[in-house]
Amino acid sequence: MPLPERFLDELVARTDIVDLVGESVRLTKKGSSYWGCCPFHSEKTPSFHVVPDRQIYKCFGCGKGGGVINFVMELENLPFRDAVAVLAKRAGMAMPEMGGSSTGMQERREKILEMNKKAAQAFYRWLNGPEGAQGLDYLRRRGLSRRTLTRFGLGFAPDSWDALIRKLTAQGYDKRDLLDAGLAVSNKDGRIYDRFRNRVMFPIIDVRGNVIGFGGRVMDDSTPKYLNSPDTPVYNKSRNLFALNIAKTSKEGRVILTEGYMDTIALHQAGFDSAVASLGTSLTEEHAQLLSRYFKEAVISYDGDGAGVAAAQRAIPLLEKAGLKVRVLRMQGAKDPDELIKKNGPEAFRRLLDQSENQVDYRLAQIEKKFDLTDDVQKIAFLQEAAQLLSTLPSAVEREVYGGHAAQRAGVTPETMKLEVARALKSRLRREKKQQERRDLAPSAQCQPKARELRYEDVRSALAEEGLIRLLMLDPGLVGKMKGIRGEEFSSPLLGRAFDLLHTRGEEGLSTSLAALAEQFTPEEMNHLAQVAEKPENTANSAQAIEDYIAIIRGQALLRRGGEQGDDLLLAAQRQYQQKKAYLEERP
Repeated sequence: MPLPERFLDELVARTDIVDLVGESVRLTKKGSSYWGCCPFHSEKTPSFHVVPDRQIYKCFGCGKGGGVINFVMELENLPFRDAVAVLAKRAGMAMPEMGGSSTGMQERREKILEMNKKAAQAFYRWLNGPEGAQGLDYLRRRGLSRRTLTRFGLGFAPDSWDALIRKLTAQGYDKRDLLDAGLAVSNKDGRIYDRFRNRVMFPIIDVRGNVIGFGGRVMDDSTPKYLNSPDTPVYNKSRNLFALNIAKTSKEGRVILTEGYMDTIALHQAGFDSAVASLGTSLTEEHAQLLSRYFKEAVISYDGDGAGVAAAQRAIPLLEKAGLKVRVLRMQGAKDPDELIKKNGPEAFRRLLDQSENQVDYRLAQIEKKFDLTDDVQKIAFLQEAAQLLSTLPSAVEREVYGGHAAQRAGVTPETMKLEVARALKSRLRREKKQQERRDLAPSAQCQPKARELRYEDVRSALAEEGLIRLLMLDPGLVGKMKGIRGEEFSSPLLGRAFDLLHTRGEEGLSTSLAALAEQFTPEEMNHLAQVAEKPENTANSAQAIEDYIAIIRGQALLRRGGEQGDDLLLAAQRQYQQKKAYLEERP
């Protein structure tokens, strides 16, 4: 049963898209709209556009777009109804009764979050009870204070096959619920038992304060050393970071990336409250994009071993692509931040943090390690690879400064290195220019939907169809002037369907904003409709514009059918279009 249209209209009206998007994206106002870095893909230059008067967003990088409901669907990976439930809760509105007790995925998510919270409470109580004596002793030996244990909600899973199962089933949950939440596992014989046993427990909390998963660590040398929750409807290790719920409020301005829970907690206890860690996986694009919402700079503080260096190398381009300034801390006198602080104190780590190396110098040093610079052949190979790296730097000053560093490493003159970098830059720009020229040779392609299955068969007609849709979105009162045309006359089935839905809504006095169509179209279709809605449209002479657009649509339809009248109508429409264009260009 569909949700009531008037409920959805009120929900959309109560949800300001700038406020909603601003909770996840750092927006900058330019004119009457806002720009920021897209939360759906990594980028350095903001291409994510929010238009408040049309209540839409559109990214010109990845192509995603829509209204407030689509934004929550994309950001939280939720189906339509669950996204509506999230917005309703945010707006203080009760979801309509739909004649049933189940609300699908949203109800399942809420149930898992409730179980995780109760599990975290149980683990915490066990840590501070007789069952957790061994775990509490281990954490104290690691130097964690009572305040830190409480702040991070650390706990202990007893050495029992079913302690948590018994605890939660007594509160009304069944074993299948625990399997859904990743708190229990089943063996090949169908036996269900606790996932976490005889481990100190680290609750994983999202930026909203929900317990979404757990990490468990052994207290000896047994394996696996760490055991993490599996992906569930509320938890995805590639999209969440340990301690970001605390770090996001830091005044530091720079996030410190570590490799594990204990390093992160030790840094927080020592006063470095912007530390975070990935959750049993390498840093991902999603992680980098998430961090860019809260920080402008990232300092990589991974272990100094080979694995740590390799992880830093992988993380640097991801963080840079997300728009973060990146530095790398070189561990000295210890294998990780936890050990360094224990041996030398917080000030020693602070000095290393302040002296952290620019990522370009760090990457040059890693390239240098691959070559023997006493050998001329390898020296040339080093300089050529270094030049390729430096050619990607955005400014000539950076290229010259770091080119000088590379020259010094190899024992050549800065002028020689400058020529090599210039050669690499010229080659790269030539390739990019050719790619752009190929795109520019097909201007009509710029009007086409990105999704191939939505491509326009008749671009001229489709542009006029887009114009009618924009006018309806901007002014529902224009519906009375469009009674003579229906979507079945459109060349694009997508645009025809969108027009009919908006036209019907306008006749019924409902909202004609793009957000109102969220349930009716696929994400790919909404992405393109957002592109349509984002284009400029002048309503000052709307009656004439409607006539022009309809004439083009019908003229093109006749032309496609081969009717002689189509040529005359098309020529008339073209004249009207040129007159309108001249009129708009002459306006002050």
